[in-house]
Amino acid sequence: MASKIIDIHPHIISKDEKKYPITPIGGKRSVWSAERPIDFENLVASMNAAGVDKAAIVHSSTTYGFDNTYMCDSIATLPKRFTGVGSVDFAAPDAAEKIRHWHGKNVTGLRIFSAGSTMDKQADTLDDPKTFAAWETCEALKIPVVTQLRREGLHMLYTLIRRFPNVKIIVDHLMHVPRGDQPPYDRAAFLFELGKYPHVHFKLSTNNVRNSNLDGATSETFFPMLVKAIPANRIAWGSNYPASKGQLKEMVDEAKSALSCLSQNDQDWIFAKTAQSLYPALAD
Repeated sequence: MASKIIDIHPHIISKDEKKYPITPIGGKRSVWSAERPIDFENLVASMNAAGVDKAAIVHSSTTYGFDNTYMCDSIATLPKRFTGVGSVDFAAPDAAEKIRHWHGKNVTGLRIFSAGSTMDKQADTLDDPKTFAAWETCEALKIPVVTQLRREGLHMLYTLIRRFPNVKIIVDHLMHVPRGDQPPYDRAAFLFELGKYPHVHFKLSTNNVRNSNLDGATSETFFPMLVKAIPANRIAWGSNYPASKGQLKEMVDEAKSALSCLSQNDQDWIFAKTAQSLYPALAD
């Protein structure tokens, strides 16, 4: 049976801090990972309850830094249902070696956390030439790279888009549009412009679903405009569970409701088929 829902952005946090020490990137742990941690067993149970078939687990760098061990140990128990999106210091001299190491442990995607809840400002190192060897390794291994960034980092993203046209780049959380915007979504024009690049993909998360119905915006006006600018076969849904508040089933229901204004074909791509094109390990 074909998968109907694949989540490309859940996180897991182990209860065993002795075996899996807390070593967050930058030394600052995310609030959500301390207040509402979900371990692998609970993620599986939540997916079963929510009707989520498979997932690409995103390593929590704000909990474990560049140590992907807990995610890899978990995936190894159910490798047909899960793959991993890991974290590596792209600027480190041994970045290529590290990428190959984790790739051998079911890490088929990578994520660069250059801005977020534990970082006050956008990092200015996203397009540092020191990182290019890591990007070249991702190209060789056909590993997609998720970029978590703010709009201030857009110029760095363009550097990477143009330099590495053979790497699938995934823009995390639609760079947080349409927060605070209204039809005709002029402030989202920068995101829609990225649709011109066929190797650039986009993660539509619970954050975007919830923001689509705020400040005069509606899901019925935003998402049809999104898929007009960016084909649905380059957009994939991710829950951001448990970083976003609520139960996974609630997030699935919210996303289904918000995207019901789209064609069934577009929904099929966003909820499963795009994920499988990005992460072939999740193919049926």
